Amino acid sequence: QVQLVESGGGLVQAGGSLRLSCVASGGTFSTIPFAWYRQAQGKQRELVAGITSHGGTNYGNSAKGRFTISRVNAKNTVYLQMDSLTPEDTAVYYCSALQYGSTYWGQGTQVTVSS
Repeated sequence: QVQLVESGGGLVQAGGSLRLSCVASGGTFSTIPFAWYRQAQGKQRELVAGITSHGGTNYGNSAKGRFTISRVNAKNTVYLQMDSLTPEDTAVYYCSALQYGSTYWGQGTQVTVSS
């Protein structure tokens, strides 16, 4: 079983940046693909970015060109660097991990972007 703990959310002005972190435990980190999702109030959860065990990345349309996902296996940590934030990025951001066919979720971290 994989446990995930996100951090780094907060309140930021439009145009600003935040870096989210997701620390994983309980699994073989280097073999696990991870993803960041977000859910805004009243909306469905959507994919923000994903990273494979080999470091390959993919991004949702809302994140392309502004967000960067990365991983540091030695720290069991996945990051989401978010730049040029807009109020439309306001949401709870969740880290997820896929291992042996099961998806694990963190508790989420709130990101609020003010105009």
